[in-house]
Amino acid sequence: MILAHTKPIKLSVFYSFLFCFMFLFLGLPTVNAQEFNQYKGEILDSDSKKPLVFATLSIAGSNISSISNAEGKFSLKVPNEISTGDLVVSFLGYKTKKIDLRTLKKSGNNKIFLDITVTALSEINISAPKDPKALVLETLKKRGENYFEDPTVMTAFYRESIKKRRKNISLSEAVVNIYKAPYSNSRKDVVELYKTRKSTNYSKMDTLALKLQGGPFNALYVDVMKYPQYIFGLDVLPFYDFSFDHTTRINNKLIYVISFKQNSNTNQPLYKGKLYIDAEKKILTSAIYSLNIIDKQKAAKLFVRKKPNRAKVWPTDVAYRVDYREKNNKWYYSYSSAILEFKIDWDSRLFNSVYSMSCEMAVTDWEKNTSNVLPKGKDKVKMSIILGDEAVGFSDPNFWGEYNIIEPEKSIESAIKKIKRQLKRTKKDGSAVKP
Repeated sequence: MILAHTKPIKLSVFYSFLFCFMFLFLGLPTVNAQEFNQYKGEILDSDSKKPLVFATLSIAGSNISSISNAEGKFSLKVPNEISTGDLVVSFLGYKTKKIDLRTLKKSGNNKIFLDITVTALSEINISAPKDPKALVLETLKKRGENYFEDPTVMTAFYRESIKKRRKNISLSEAVVNIYKAPYSNSRKDVVELYKTRKSTNYSKMDTLALKLQGGPFNALYVDVMKYPQYIFGLDVLPFYDFSFDHTTRINNKLIYVISFKQNSNTNQPLYKGKLYIDAEKKILTSAIYSLNIIDKQKAAKLFVRKKPNRAKVWPTDVAYRVDYREKNNKWYYSYSSAILEFKIDWDSRLFNSVYSMSCEMAVTDWEKNTSNVLPKGKDKVKMSIILGDEAVGFSDPNFWGEYNIIEPEKSIESAIKKIKRQLKRTKKDGSAVKP
C-alpha cells in the first residue's frame, strides 16, 4: 500500500520520489540497430578550459540532438546517410558554434571550445523590463504562440539513479516515446516505454528500498511552459516576488534573467530560481529552480509516501532544471532534470543515512504526430510507474544501438562496470541473475 500525500497549493505535481518496499520487473524488447557514426568528446570554456554542463548539440537541418553531461562529456550518434552537415553546439551565455561533421573524429575525444558572449551595457540599460512579473505572465500567455502547435512524437533518453552518499546503489535507463500535446492544449502528455535496463544493489540500502515513483514523468512535468499551473498557478502567483537579475545571450539573442522567490505572505513550501526569457519574443528558454525546504515536516509530506515507523525522513535539497530548443521559429521541450537529497534518522542508530536521487531526460529526436494516434492500454506508462529492477542489458555494450543517450558520468560508468563484472561472474558460475 502506498500512502497518499497532500498537495499544498498544487505544489507536489511531480509525483516525485517515494519510499516503499515494492519490486517490479519489466521485459526488455530488442531493437535492430541501424548503422551510424558516433562522435564523442567534451564541451569546454575556451578560456578556463572548464567543462560546460548541459550544452546542447544538434545536427543542422535535422531533429537529431543530444546534451553534454555533468562533466561536459557528450556522445552523438548520426545515421550514415547524414555524412555532411554541421554540428551546432550552444550553451547559455556563450557564442553558438557550428562545426563541419567531416572535421570531427569518429573515434577518440573531440574537444569543442566555446567563447563567452559579452553583453553590451547599452543593451542592459535600454531593454531592462520595468515589471518582471508582467514579463513572466506575458511569457506564459504566449506559450501557444511561441511553442509547438502540432501534436509531436519525441524520442527521449531517460536516466534515474539513487546514491547512498557517493555510492551508486540503483541505476535505471530507458528510451521513451513522448506523445507531446500542443502547448496551447491542456491535454497531458502521454509516455510510452520502449526500452529499459536497471540494476539495484539493495545490500547498501540499510534494508530500506527507495523507489522513484513516476519514472519519466518526474522529468517531463518539469516542463514549466506545458505545466505552468504546478509552479506559477493563479493560486500561488500572489505569493511570489519577481525581480530583474541581469541579461545574457544564447544563439545571439538577448535573454532577460528573472529571479523569483517566495514572499512572506505564505508559510507553504514554494520555489525560488531563475527564468531565462528571450527579450524580443518573450520566450522561456530555460528555468532553474529549487523548493523551499526550511520547514522539514511540510517538505517531507510532499515526497515521502511510505516509511518505517522508526525512521524520520526529510529532504535536504530539491532542485529542478528545464531547457528548450528552437526549430523553425518554434520552441519545444529539450531537456530537464530533478535532484533530491534525503536524510534518514533511525531511532536505533547513532549516525544518519543520506541518499540522493536524480533523474534527467533529453529529447534526441522528434517528428510531427500527423495521425494524432496515441498509445493505448498497457502501452501507456502510468504516472505511478516504478522502473523495473532487472539487470538485463548492462552486460551488452551495444544495448542502446542507434539511440542517442546522455553520456554517463564517471560514477555511473564505474557502477556499470561493476554491474557487468557481477553479471559475468554470475554467468560463469551458472547462477541465475538476481537484482
